Amino acid sequence: MAKSIKILGTGCPKCQSMTGVVREVVTANNIDATILKVEEIEEIMKFNVMATPALVVDGKVTIRGRVPSKDEVLALLT
Repeated sequence: MAKSIKILGTGCPKCQSMTGVVREVVTANNIDATILKVEEIEEIMKFNVMATPALVVDGKVTIRGRVPSKDEVLALLT
């Protein structure tokens, strides 16, 4: 079953970095996932996140306020 990944952030450099890291990990490891970038403040607030970027995997906020390492993302997705 495909993973549902949402990257919450308004487009700041850290948000762009997180998006790049997540996309690299998904591609390099052939992970079946859909990646959605959420930039609207109203949508981000629905996840009760006050610090971006944030990573949501299958509806659960897993990381907030920092850019994770590739290894950390891989561990969350496998």
